[in-house]
Amino acid sequence: QVQLVESGGGLVQAGDSLRLSCAASGRTFSGYRMAWFRQAPGKERDFVAEIRWSGGSTSYADSVKGRFSISRDNARNTVALQMNSLKPEDTAVYYCAISSRVFGRAVSAFDAWGQGTQVTVSS
Repeated sequence: QVQLVESGGGLVQAGDSLRLSCAASGRTFSGYRMAWFRQAPGKERDFVAEIRWSGGSTSYADSVKGRFSISRDNARNTVALQMNSLKPEDTAVYYCAISSRVFGRAVSAFDAWGQGTQVTVSS
């Protein structure tokens, strides 16, 4: 069973940067995808970014493209989300997730989730 633990959230001002980290444990991850989602109050959980554990290819939601960057550290089994030029609309709980499927950005395509970390961006 996979365990995912996020860290790094906090309160920042618009234009600031923040780095989230997700530590994965419990099984090997070759061939899996790791992703970040976010959920604002009263809204659905939305895809933010993903990275393939093998090869490292990435993809991003249009809303964060050019501002956010996802990366992985295979040796430490961690995935990071570097968030730059933060905006108030980036305020949400950010979740780390893992998928054994080849593709798919829907919540249902992911097999396990972390507990989430709050990111608040003030204007």
